[in-house]
Amino acid sequence: MTQADLRRLVGAVGVDNLMDEVIHDLTEALRGFDAERIDVRKREGFALEHAGRTGVLEWMPVMRRGETVTIKVVGYNPDNPAEHGLPTIIATNSVYDCRTGHLQVVVDGVFATALRTGAASAVASQILARPDSRVLGLVGCGAQAVTQLHALSRVFTLERVLVFDTDKDVERSFAQRVAFLHLDVRRVSLEELEAQSDIICTATSVAVGAGPVITGQGLKPHVHINAVGSDLPGKTELPRSFLEDSLVCPDFLPQAVVEGECQQLPRERIGPELVSLVQAPEKYEDWRGRSTVFDSTGLALEDQVVTQTLLRHARRLGLGTRVDLESLSNDVMDPYGHVMTDAEVLCDEQDLTSPAVSQRAVAS
Repeated sequence: MTQADLRRLVGAVGVDNLMDEVIHDLTEALRGFDAERIDVRKREGFALEHAGRTGVLEWMPVMRRGETVTIKVVGYNPDNPAEHGLPTIIATNSVYDCRTGHLQVVVDGVFATALRTGAASAVASQILARPDSRVLGLVGCGAQAVTQLHALSRVFTLERVLVFDTDKDVERSFAQRVAFLHLDVRRVSLEELEAQSDIICTATSVAVGAGPVITGQGLKPHVHINAVGSDLPGKTELPRSFLEDSLVCPDFLPQAVVEGECQQLPRERIGPELVSLVQAPEKYEDWRGRSTVFDSTGLALEDQVVTQTLLRHARRLGLGTRVDLESLSNDVMDPYGHVMTDAEVLCDEQDLTSPAVSQRAVAS
């Protein structure tokens, strides 16, 4: 599926409807999650050093046993926007047939990652935040902030959106990028944002060891925070003191203790994973009046869900292009059968009968 396919898909479905579907599909996938049927692995990859800044290239696999394996390969490079004119997060999602290993689908992961990350925050916030939350604060106004706001606006009646970014150019442009939502977006100080927000999303590219990005002071007693930006060991956005006083729920514990906010806490201070929240939300209703955190490091299951949502619409709309990437011969025992033409085979047969070839064969 190409960029043009995605554009036509979103045009046909509608961006609001698509976000609603991803939120719904992710909720249902988590509610019905069974570790015997679905094998989710934590993210692995390579650290990339460039000019003193740390980036990563990682892969995120998930298998639906007997059906498909979905793998996202994702790069995180915070210098991309300024130096290369590229998104901080670049990704590609691919789907393989479990029975044969055959590659079935390749689709852009930039849009899909942003979409599913926003949807995950919406799913967690519906359980942990107060239902009457009206003020959303965004710390970090980059690409991820757009879908955080979009997703949360689909499940909460937001009256005000308060934004803060250390990059004032990015902060100034944010209202225009989310104009399609028709919301009251206000640039404020970090102190004002912390004091007034019912829900906060932190989605920053803060450097390793440079956090936290909020003070944790003057927050509302019932504040819920979606911490999205922590994705490397040593990279955190929230003060440890705030985490210690809150219910902290990771999306995927084995991953969050390595590179999420949970790396700041001992295991016994960490709350339930996202799947447990969704499967038994009534257990955590009392926490809606207290401070809570969704530690969103990125779950491979989310990538599988959003990929399948996009594919469902692509098939219905007849979008996508079939490309023969794999060299598949009519004779599965002949790896050259598909790449050599009849003329090449005939030429090779003639060469084998030539005097020069015969002499070399005898000499050998």
